[in-house]
Amino acid sequence: MHSDQPRQIAADVESGPRHPAGLAGRVLGLLALAWSLFQLWYASPLAFQLGFGVFNDTQARAVHLAFALLLAFAAFPARRSAPRDRVPLLAWLLGALAAFCAAYILIFYDQLAQRSGAPTGLDLVVALSGLLLLLEASRRALGPPLMIVALVFLTYTFAGPWMPDVIAHKGQSLSKVMSHQWLTTEGVFGVALGVSTGFVFLFVLFGALLEKAGAGQYFIQLSFALLGHLRGGPAKAAVLASASTGLISGSSIANVATTGTFTIPLMKRVGFPASKAGAVEVASSTNGQLTPPVMGAAAFLMIEYVGISYLEVMKHAILPALISYIGLIYIVHLEALKAGMQGLPRRHRPSAAQRLLHLVGSLLGLCLLGLLVYFGVGWIKQLAGDGAIYWLIGLLLLAYLGLLYHASQQADLAWDVSDSAPLQTPELGPTLRSGLHFLLPLVVLMWCLIVERFSPGLSAFWATLLMLFILLSQAPLLALLRRQPPLPAARQALADCHEGLVSGARNMIGIGVATAAAGIIVGTITLTGIGQVMIEFVEFLSAGHLLLALVLTALICIILGMGLPTTANYIVVSSLMAPVVLALAANEGVVVSLIAVHLFVFYFGILADDTPPVGLAAFAAAAIAKSDPIATGVQGFMYDIRTAILPFMFIFNAELLLIGIHSLWHLSLVVLSATAAMLLFAAATQGYWLTRSRWWESLTLLLVAFTLFRPGFWWDPIYPPMQTLPASQILEQAAQAPDQAKLRLQVEGETLEGDWLQRRLLLPLGPVQGGEQRLRQAGLELREEGGRVLVDTVIFGSPAERLGIDFDWQITALEVAAERPPKYLMFLPALALLGLVAWAQRRRRGG
Repeated sequence: MHSDQPRQIAADVESGPRHPAGLAGRVLGLLALAWSLFQLWYASPLAFQLGFGVFNDTQARAVHLAFALLLAFAAFPARRSAPRDRVPLLAWLLGALAAFCAAYILIFYDQLAQRSGAPTGLDLVVALSGLLLLLEASRRALGPPLMIVALVFLTYTFAGPWMPDVIAHKGQSLSKVMSHQWLTTEGVFGVALGVSTGFVFLFVLFGALLEKAGAGQYFIQLSFALLGHLRGGPAKAAVLASASTGLISGSSIANVATTGTFTIPLMKRVGFPASKAGAVEVASSTNGQLTPPVMGAAAFLMIEYVGISYLEVMKHAILPALISYIGLIYIVHLEALKAGMQGLPRRHRPSAAQRLLHLVGSLLGLCLLGLLVYFGVGWIKQLAGDGAIYWLIGLLLLAYLGLLYHASQQADLAWDVSDSAPLQTPELGPTLRSGLHFLLPLVVLMWCLIVERFSPGLSAFWATLLMLFILLSQAPLLALLRRQPPLPAARQALADCHEGLVSGARNMIGIGVATAAAGIIVGTITLTGIGQVMIEFVEFLSAGHLLLALVLTALICIILGMGLPTTANYIVVSSLMAPVVLALAANEGVVVSLIAVHLFVFYFGILADDTPPVGLAAFAAAAIAKSDPIATGVQGFMYDIRTAILPFMFIFNAELLLIGIHSLWHLSLVVLSATAAMLLFAAATQGYWLTRSRWWESLTLLLVAFTLFRPGFWWDPIYPPMQTLPASQILEQAAQAPDQAKLRLQVEGETLEGDWLQRRLLLPLGPVQGGEQRLRQAGLELREEGGRVLVDTVIFGSPAERLGIDFDWQITALEVAAERPPKYLMFLPALALLGLVAWAQRRRRGG
């Protein structure tokens, strides 16, 4: 396979394979540049301060989709065999027409608002044309899968009366469907496109600028400097490098093409077979989409779908992502042990005491720097008041100049990974110092998100603005510091900045089109009630067993996710399958948090990226490794089994999502036990721990890992975790519950469809106050009638309404935590079994 093939695969999926020369190329570049500038303007506070160019959410979505559709037709050919060095006139005409159909919402915004629900003939023609062109744009940009899924859902919308009884519905008219899907915010212009417009674009642009500035290469070299010398070091460095670039990348395929070019050849040179080298990169890059803060843009969609803050999404997702990466590094270590591999040689070999001293010094330095920044910024804000922003900008500029000076003192770190180059890790000190200034935009981003609590869009705007400044200034400043002519460097910096803005916009084409096309599926669900049909379908196949239903849901998510980009993947699986898991869990009396369900379907949708026969990430890795794509995908999925078990664990043990953590000791216990469980699971699946495992040892390791992940499985039948109280005590329990606690309710009632439901729900309560006030704040007003506690009012948009509680439902009982011995006592017999396996393997290894 040609060496450019993986990057071509990434380009085909991400930014479009067309790069025409001449006038067409300039127009395409100007359109992409205009899109980036519009998104920066829309996110900035400047428009509101000037009172000019202010767009509301719907208008901004129309402009966003207009750019995405026009660029999709221009950048993506209709057929693979079509020329890629020019844009046919028909593509420009179709793109312009598609852009007009999207911009129609903006141009005739006031008129459409006045005739809401009564579309004219022109409205319907534009809506129908827009939908058809959107489907064609999604086929060009993303391949057939999403277009086919959207077409199936559209067909189902019209063909309801002719469907089998189990999925039949009354059907919808053309006028109703077109109006719902295109002229309102229920379909194409819904929440998903809004998130793409408001949050996702800036994060993708930020990542493109960071990559253009050289941060991607910096993270790769730093990973090899840190881990390359260890046993199987290039593979461990590949995991860390993919995790680092995955933080800013929105695609596992692009991640493979970026980092795999360096990591896969080095893995092969230290002894990894081609398919395993590619599989390690695939598993690493796929997991990058599960890692906060970006999560392939799904984190921003979860804010809207789950109704929690961005910080909460990151908090819940961080532990599974970390232990998954730790497990992968351990798998690589075990593969290296089995094959007797070594790491890359180092130029200098520090002693153990020096390494320990450097580690402790670095950790202490980072802690002191963090404390200094946190308290220093707070002190400046108190002292300077409104002028603090100027002080902070000045200090940030000084920090940038200081770090850039250190970078200028390092030699050029261009790294040769060709077969003829000597095997050697980069030096840690010079490598680290060469790019510390790249961390400043990331620090600004996290500071705005976590400390200042800005919106994700505004946080990304300030970080992107700083990244633009760095991209424009670093090359000429480095030239000056190295006593070189700055003018050529300044010209190159301007060119890089332009290319970064264009690249960011082109990387967004697929995501913009995908979120719009996925809106068709969401619109169909709200229009037809297909979600309830899916619940009944999965419940029928699983015979009501929750675990079997989860397995079926996971398989459906993998199938739906094949060939789809991360963002579209999450929209489809969360809209269709998340309600299924929630309903089936409630029917079986299991309370599952909404974020756990959304992460469950998200995890399995992402795993489709390395699942044969469609896994595009595996194809990109196989092109670099010169291995069989199917074998690479199968091996990658085998490595990802450790990731696949995590959703099942956190569905039943929400502590893995840091839910219900009461103290620092509790947090430490959860983190340590989960990490140990993941390492033991990896050892069991690899058939190797201290030495090669026998079958009973692997089974024992699996049993110990399961117990560490979910000790309540054994403990709960002996000591039930909850005790039942009568519903009449609800006001008393609501008043006594701690701040921001959740009240566990048993409810039953009749739905609008006439079905009788019995569920267990977690009702979130606000700050401590009277029981009646806390329930009203959660959206419930109750009444007592004949000794029963009934729901009198459900406030629209409240937590109670989002949980599905309806009028006149009965609260049958409350459940509160029971006094019992801690479930973690189950760790003692588990550790005893682990000690038995360790004794047997040590004895055998010693012999």
